Amino acid sequence: MGYTVTLIPGDGIGAEVSDAMRRVVEATGVDITWDEQQAGADVIAEYGTPLPDHVVESIQRNRVGIKGPITTPIGTGFRSVNVALRQRLDLYANLRPARSLRGVAAAFSDVDLVIVRENTEGMYVGIEHEVIKGEAAEAIRIITRRASERIVRFAFEYARTNGRKLVTAVHKGNILKITDGLFLQTAHQVAADYPDIAFNDRIVDNCAMQLVQRPHEYDVLVMTNLFGDIISDLCSGLVGGLGVAPGANIGDDIAVFEPVHGSAPKYAGQNKVNPTATIRSGAMMLRYLGEIEAADRIDAAVAQVIGEGHQVTYDLKATRDDPTAVGTREMADAIIAAL
Repeated sequence: MGYTVTLIPGDGIGAEVSDAMRRVVEATGVDITWDEQQAGADVIAEYGTPLPDHVVESIQRNRVGIKGPITTPIGTGFRSVNVALRQRLDLYANLRPARSLRGVAAAFSDVDLVIVRENTEGMYVGIEHEVIKGEAAEAIRIITRRASERIVRFAFEYARTNGRKLVTAVHKGNILKITDGLFLQTAHQVAADYPDIAFNDRIVDNCAMQLVQRPHEYDVLVMTNLFGDIISDLCSGLVGGLGVAPGANIGDDIAVFEPVHGSAPKYAGQNKVNPTATIRSGAMMLRYLGEIEAADRIDAAVAQVIGEGHQVTYDLKATRDDPTAVGTREMADAIIAAL
């Protein structure tokens, strides 16, 4: 069976890690036609926006997309293309697994967590303004029962489908009594529909501390947008950093996959950066398409190459100045050989 997938290479290091992913996915033998589209700062001059309509229409048409990292300006400039895609396509569930890999330096060797982050509201609705110019600013956080219910239900369905035993709702209901209070109340109501899955809740700051101390006590964690953004990066740190962290944005019938890390423009064109996160995002995409065997082969090949520790990029070496480190292309070649 063949598939057409929208590919947005991204900017900065995006083109390099996307090319690595593309070659690895093709090496599995799965028949994919890539509908390549450009987004980000480089297309503004031509289209007047970093996210042209035809890019969104491509994903709507193909129902599946994968993208490399795209730079988001800090403090000024255009809003995040990632956030815009999630909102325009209603990709309400951000799925970020954090699993230990042999050969990756990390504080723990047995972490296996999944972060389920609400993707469309919260602080990231982007409703903010200056109250007093240069002196005070205000942002509005929106939490709805509808969005809370569907993200918690997504977490429970994921847990049930994947043999997980516990879902934890992460919140700040002790302080944000109305907004996070609504999220937490809704989570408890949804949990009642899943008696086969254990449920608890944790205040977000306490959860962050416990994850660093005892990550094995957690399984699937579900939370609102901003908390999910922060906690998922923390969990990535537990397993070696953003360079190995894949991600998915999933709606009712559309999904876009992407690495968790940013575009690292200072490394662009140097054939230096770690392609693991993007390659593992490609494996998540294949699994979503039902190509389980191909996805498992990629995961096994990545684990083999990293575990051996020879054909890996500088950040996966014991010291970052190790002269035996290879480049992005060469690590992808090693993973393809391991397939």
